[in-house]
Amino acid sequence: MSDHCTAPDPPSPEITETVPPPEKAAEARAVAAAFVAALDPPPSPTTVQDLLLLVSELVTNAVRHAGSVSALAFGADEKALYVQVADPSPDRPQQRVPDMTGAAGGFGWPLVLRLARKVTVRNHTGPGKIILATMAR
Repeated sequence: MSDHCTAPDPPSPEITETVPPPEKAAEARAVAAAFVAALDPPPSPTTVQDLLLLVSELVTNAVRHAGSVSALAFGADEKALYVQVADPSPDRPQQRVPDMTGAAGGFGWPLVLRLARKVTVRNHTGPGKIILATMAR
């Protein structure tokens, strides 16, 4: 993971579609599914499943650890899919020991890092952060 702690950046050039911030992971998955369904050529079914899981984990983490999602955006090019999630917390994601009872989590961030080819965390304008995850198309 690269972590840029400099001044806020403008939106990533890879991002082409910004959607209203979801309140739940299920809403984000539905938007992600609609986004990839419109791509030509479409990604493989496995890539779509991985994207939906990635979006679900990013949004769940934002809601759980930051209280909400302040922005959600998607993009694609010939080689990659991009997911950008912003939240109001400046705290960076951290690896934690997974709680096998499920009460305290600890599984989401390692899963994000495994699914994505690259993850960048940077400052958001105002309070908060933006996480940009890139995955192979």
